[in-house]
Amino acid sequence: MKKILIVEGNLREENDSFSKVGIQTHTQSLKDSLAYFTNDLTFDVVNPSSDKNIEPIVQKLSTYDGLIWGGSSLNIYNDTPEIRRQIEFMRECQKKVKKILAICWGMQVAVTAAGGEVKKADNSNIGIANDVKINEKGLSHPLYKDKDKIFNTPAFNFDEVVKIPDNGICLASNKINNVQSLYFEINETKVWGLQYHPEITYEKMISLIEFRKEKLVEIRKAFKSIEDIDNHIDFIKKEIAISNKDKTMMELRNWLNFIN
Repeated sequence: MKKILIVEGNLREENDSFSKVGIQTHTQSLKDSLAYFTNDLTFDVVNPSSDKNIEPIVQKLSTYDGLIWGGSSLNIYNDTPEIRRQIEFMRECQKKVKKILAICWGMQVAVTAAGGEVKKADNSNIGIANDVKINEKGLSHPLYKDKDKIFNTPAFNFDEVVKIPDNGICLASNKINNVQSLYFEINETKVWGLQYHPEITYEKMISLIEFRKEKLVEIRKAFKSIEDIDNHIDFIKKEIAISNKDKTMMELRNWLNFIN
């Protein structure tokens, strides 16, 4: 039985807003996706931004077989107290947890804590990242064992890694983000980072888009109109019809094999 620490990246208030409209938290989605591959896992969950006292978790970080740090609606460059708490906790994790899977926001926190840099991207992946291409280094990395060299995947991001930590390597890219995945080591910790979301279904991505429709048009300026969003949702629905669950979540399977 492997012991996994899940780090929830969203503030509790954001998760409450999800729950009110019937959308799973990212932690719930992650647990469901991992259960697709194995039930031989136990979990602790921590929210560094919202939990009042995380010291008991800090004290037992070295006891975990692995850590998965999920997504968030936060932007790392906003430098709020809640964000700083996540960065400091990540630094502790990078000292004591040997194997980390950092997803989307999680990758951005991991990179920042290790001396890399994240900025607002010129463009965004809304619900889907198209034509992610694994490079030569990625093809030889265990993250991508049995993965198609070019693939589409669930994704939702407005920010991107612009500087990888020292000795890190980019594993995959697409036209939106030069770094769609990466690998680096710090102290004795091995970090696998993904900008996209193999643990979240396209169906949930559509729910998130619906939930954020007005914000996506009026604040994010990611779409010109609600009609544009509806057309984009139709595009994602077409991807659902041709996607394969095992292939979409291959990175999760490979990371689970890595910690065994």
